[in-house]
Amino acid sequence: MLMENNIFYLVPVASLIALGFAYYFFKQMMAESEGTDIMRKIALHVRKGAMAYLKQQYKVVTMVFVVLALIFAIMAYFNLQNAWVPFAFLTGGFFSGLAGFFGMKTATYASARTAYAAQESLNKGLKVAFRSGAVMGLTVVGLALLDISVWYLILDYFVDGAEHNKLIYITTTMLTFGMGASTQALFARVGGGIYTKAADVGADLVGKVEAGIPEDDPRNPATIADNVGDNVGDVAGMGADLYESYAGSILATAALGASAFLANETMQLKAVFAPMIIAAVGVVLSIIGIFMVKTKEGAKMKDLLGSLGLGVNVSSALIAVSTFVILWALGIQNWIGISFSVIVGLIAGIIIGQATEYYTSQSYSPTKKVAESSQTGPATVIISGLGLGMISTAIPVVTIAFAIVLAFMAAQFDVQTMTYTANLSLGLYGIGIAAVGMLSTLGITLATDAYGPIADNAGGNAEMSGLPKEVRQRTDALDALGNTTAATGKGFAIGSAALTALALLASYIEEIKIALERIAHSSADGLARVGTQLLSVEQIKIASFNDFMEYYNVTLMNPIVLVGIFIGAMMAFVFCGLTMNAVGRAAQSMVAEVRRQFREIVGIMEGKAEPDYARCVAISTKGAQREMLFPSILAIVVPVITGVILGVAGVLGLLIGGLSTGFVLAVFMANAGGAWDNAKKYIEEGNFGGKGSDNHKATVVGDTVGDPFKDTSGPSLNILIKLMSMVAIVMAGLTVAISLF
Repeated sequence: MLMENNIFYLVPVASLIALGFAYYFFKQMMAESEGTDIMRKIALHVRKGAMAYLKQQYKVVTMVFVVLALIFAIMAYFNLQNAWVPFAFLTGGFFSGLAGFFGMKTATYASARTAYAAQESLNKGLKVAFRSGAVMGLTVVGLALLDISVWYLILDYFVDGAEHNKLIYITTTMLTFGMGASTQALFARVGGGIYTKAADVGADLVGKVEAGIPEDDPRNPATIADNVGDNVGDVAGMGADLYESYAGSILATAALGASAFLANETMQLKAVFAPMIIAAVGVVLSIIGIFMVKTKEGAKMKDLLGSLGLGVNVSSALIAVSTFVILWALGIQNWIGISFSVIVGLIAGIIIGQATEYYTSQSYSPTKKVAESSQTGPATVIISGLGLGMISTAIPVVTIAFAIVLAFMAAQFDVQTMTYTANLSLGLYGIGIAAVGMLSTLGITLATDAYGPIADNAGGNAEMSGLPKEVRQRTDALDALGNTTAATGKGFAIGSAALTALALLASYIEEIKIALERIAHSSADGLARVGTQLLSVEQIKIASFNDFMEYYNVTLMNPIVLVGIFIGAMMAFVFCGLTMNAVGRAAQSMVAEVRRQFREIVGIMEGKAEPDYARCVAISTKGAQREMLFPSILAIVVPVITGVILGVAGVLGLLIGGLSTGFVLAVFMANAGGAWDNAKKYIEEGNFGGKGSDNHKATVVGDTVGDPFKDTSGPSLNILIKLMSMVAIVMAGLTVAISLF
């Protein structure tokens, strides 16, 4: 197995390459001019506000992590979990937070530089913004692969394979740092989403609608808080979100590979390494795609989308070809079929991204129709956007359904016996590696997402700095592109979350098996209760996935499973309700403050007095920190309570219900919100009366409703469905030891 062990070192090498290029792009961006004194001053305000918020958020999250790590340590002490878990959990959270921090730091330095570069040309502005976004993308994949490779080497050295299957033990242990990443990501998404949308609602409703002043006007007290929010929500939060998706898909697939090839030690190792190697090669190919992104002066929206699409599509095509070479070189069983599973994931990601672009870009008819509905007021704008969001769920759902079936079948090429015990594990491995394929080019796809907030802030800086009209036109074009790419990125994140969560669902059974082995080893008679039976360690080891479904009576006719499904579906809606209301409460405080300043500070509207920006930043910070705790903790607590009361069958129902409902709801909210936002942008381009018209005000109201849809509740659902799976995996030992049913 010398060759396989040597190939593994491609993973840490790729991580260092990614981090090296991230540093290169960061230094390249910092070498650009930050512009005039006022441009630097505005950027400094945003940077200080963003860092102050992040510092406060990390204080709260650190306390939560310490408590959870202590709980895991106590579980390990009572033999309900292995001793590595608390440490793996902490490192996952740390690296997820670190990725968000680096990405946001870059974004806050890049916005003014993008605005200044746009004075030279549209292409120069695009280059600065996009390569700054690439810092986020490459940092995420670099840190994730570094964390994975270091943990594998540590566990490979210390874990003794005499007591249990070594690779299964290693991969299931590594899965637990995914919970750390998911927990950090949820706090980042929810807190950042509440922050940015509270500020955005205040800025839009009072500034645009009531006062009639342009977006990002320096007279608006909430405009700095709005720009800060773009960074803490759409950069730091989004980076942490995709970090845990990326790491989770690799680790879940590795765990499934260890299980699928249990009878063949050599092939088992190859199956564990395969998703890591594919991800490593994807890093290099993403960098190639990043260098291909450029445009021309006067480019239209479709031209700009084509520029970004060229980089993404070339990277995707190259990884598709490379996958066959990688799996052939590894000599993995059925390498052709498993390669096609990867291709299925790639194609599914592209289809979901294109569908999202179609439904949310102002270049296409759905969003234009939302804009057209503004002629009859804000109510019809909201109705039209809701209808569009609901209809838009069809393509992603059908795509994921086909992807699951095709990836499953491709991995084992046997339709007639695809659900048989021997083929089931291999098919599930195919689904997992499809998720890896979808995320293999995350370095560049995340760059297209992180680019959006940078372009948005650049437009704000240009407006507040009083730059020439043509500069603002270029930044508006970049901002509109960013809105579409952000929506596309959210669609991509949702699709990958569905496949990753399904892989984690299968990994949960492996963790149940290990927990039962642990209980049997420590019991006086050497037996563990599995559903209605008592099994020995050897019987547990050889039990298949189908056996455990039978032991725990996991069928749709079991009322315990049905109850779990209903609770999972409910969780998606309750979570969205909590986060929407949180945005509403924080926004109310912001609206009241902006109105107060307009009323009490003499000379704001004439530009003779400076608003109290810091007060608005403080309101968003306080509101986000207060409101993010309950929804985030609820997502952790519910799977634990469900496991203790309903047992394994109830937890599996919970995860299925949360996955199916959460996926559809997330697509609906992201696309409806994106359409409302770009309908407003379409009118601001001069259509249906342009800026300041009644039609424009109607779409501003629609955009205000859509803001928490697309930037708070919707993207947080991605993390919710994965976090509940991660919590279930980590708490598997408690579930099998203590449950009422």
